[in-house]
Amino acid sequence: MASSPFHDFSLLFLSILFEGAPFILLGTMLSGFIDAYLPAGLIDRVLPRNKVLAILMSGLLGAVLPVCECAVVPVIRRLIRKGLPVSCAITYMLSAPIINPIVVISTMTAFSKTVEKFSLRQAETLSTGGPLFMTSSRLLLAFLVTVTVGLVVMRIRHQTILREGIVPPELENGDESHASQQTETSKGTRIILAMRTTMRDFIETGMYFTIGVAITSVFRAYVTEDLILIFNQSEPVGIVLMMALAFILSLCSTSDAFIAANFPVPQSARLAFLVFGPMMDVKLVFMYLTVFKKRFVVILATALFVLIGVLSYIWLHI
Repeated sequence: MASSPFHDFSLLFLSILFEGAPFILLGTMLSGFIDAYLPAGLIDRVLPRNKVLAILMSGLLGAVLPVCECAVVPVIRRLIRKGLPVSCAITYMLSAPIINPIVVISTMTAFSKTVEKFSLRQAETLSTGGPLFMTSSRLLLAFLVTVTVGLVVMRIRHQTILREGIVPPELENGDESHASQQTETSKGTRIILAMRTTMRDFIETGMYFTIGVAITSVFRAYVTEDLILIFNQSEPVGIVLMMALAFILSLCSTSDAFIAANFPVPQSARLAFLVFGPMMDVKLVFMYLTVFKKRFVVILATALFVLIGVLSYIWLHI
């Protein structure tokens, strides 16, 4: 019995939902414990005093604190509330889903299998390098893009970026006495505070994630694979369409390399897919809106689309 589009939609919706839910739970639990145990301003004090160096270091934090894109939003929300500069938080938010050990291994594995699958002539046509080249290109390009975004955000007032209530008034005014007092009076109930924060963040983040998963499932269930042929009209067209596909499919950064590696498109288009997707997709837009103002999310999405598209093309033609 052939499956119907609705049947495919149901399976895709449930599979993506169950795949992403554990990461959201992990992120919101980490968020809750950050809220309960991390002293206000601690990370800000650990980072270098120099703002540029702090942003550079934030772009590498994913190597020691690997977080999937599904889980990073509630984490950075709590870090901002604890005093982490917005520029550093956004840099970490965009880079952590790519610059982490799990993604390095999955990307290497995916493109190693692709090289084995294609014939020598096909590999020369579709690839300008092996798995090490693609993995290092993904990491370096992601670091360059996220640091650039962080440096730009550094010059913008956070009131024009963040939604109301994200930064407590005592931190906006530079007064941490209230935050310190609150920490002192809640030492005996920190676990309860962490669990309450986890529950609240999980419900809010999960709602937006579910909306994004539903949109993604509709696309994947009702759009035929024949449209992939359009991706090979030209290299710039392939780059644009692959980034659009990454935005709609909303794949996890730990598994998207296996999709990209099997697309018969130029390597620059694959690279754009691998860098843009973990930074901006359907579900992330809804999740970003829990922290940032709508105007900033639109500007960020547009800037990332243009910057990654141009750099991916240049990167493979140097």
